[in-house]
Amino acid sequence: MPGTVLLLAASPVGKGRLVDAASVLPVLAAVAPAVLSGTDTANVVELADPLEPQAVLTRLRAAAAAPGPLTVYVTGQLQLDRRQRLPHLALARTTASTARYTAFPWHWFREELRLRPAGATTLLLDLHADAETWELLKSTPLDSGRGNAVHGRIAPPPSRRTVAQPAYMKAVATILRSGFRPPAEQLHQQALARIGPESAGTDLVLSTPGPAGGDPHAAITAAVQSGRHAEADGLAARHEQIAVAAHGPASEEALHWAEVRADLAMFAGDAARSCRTWLMIATARLNAGQAPDAPAVEAAVDRAHHQWGQVRDTAPARELGAALAALRGRVPGRREGALDHVQRQLEQLQTQA
Repeated sequence: MPGTVLLLAASPVGKGRLVDAASVLPVLAAVAPAVLSGTDTANVVELADPLEPQAVLTRLRAAAAAPGPLTVYVTGQLQLDRRQRLPHLALARTTASTARYTAFPWHWFREELRLRPAGATTLLLDLHADAETWELLKSTPLDSGRGNAVHGRIAPPPSRRTVAQPAYMKAVATILRSGFRPPAEQLHQQALARIGPESAGTDLVLSTPGPAGGDPHAAITAAVQSGRHAEADGLAARHEQIAVAAHGPASEEALHWAEVRADLAMFAGDAARSCRTWLMIATARLNAGQAPDAPAVEAAVDRAHHQWGQVRDTAPARELGAALAALRGRVPGRREGALDHVQRQLEQLQTQA
């Protein structure tokens, strides 16, 4: 099966630039696509200093939907948005005060890759952090999603008036130009060895292997791919019950399995059940004290909204639409006019028999 490769290099234009991220792309582009992917053939998508977060999201979403192995190479810098203090990948127009609107939220990587088969995704990262983000990352690890292999490094801010070089990713590219891609963990260790003297003791090293064969997500993925949707939901339901008993219904462990079941309902073509489950998850998170603009809350409401748009029967569409409208009043999300859209659709549903 062909592989997919996403090459993303981004950093701000001007004095906010910490790293010359795009300088690595010519070196990576000189590597054969099959070697970048580690597969016989591969499709490569390159994003050099993109301007808009939505443009990155569109390309990432398309790459995540590809059926074969996916390798994502990310070079750039991390900044916090001032409102929620969440890590974002800075883009060309990003400044310290506009990160929430002009940078790419790091949790979007996790959200977009979460539906991929366990073990099918590898991220190779060469990131520099500004001072605020560096302090946060000392106590809060960068979350790139469960089920993904993640290797790379995060470097501290360079000295003032200095633009750093993406030494780790250039080392990766140099190794790959030999025409052979070793296993990701071995490639990572070889790259670290090449940049060792300049980064030892200062960088945060990222090295998370993919899930082991006993991971329950792998069994669920296999069931879905074989069309055994009821079996997949039954497996997830059992794990949800175990998590509820061990940690409580509002725990992250239990809500994770509820999210899996919402996705499984979508895969099975049951949009109403998927929408209802996402509404329940969003409400549980809000009732547990999470903020209306928390990423997990916004994501749950956005997914409920999307699935509601797929419900074709009028009665459940009305019922779910009323619940969604009430929730949209509390969680407007980042999409302008989302509540108005629900209300307009509800008015049309009221006129239908």
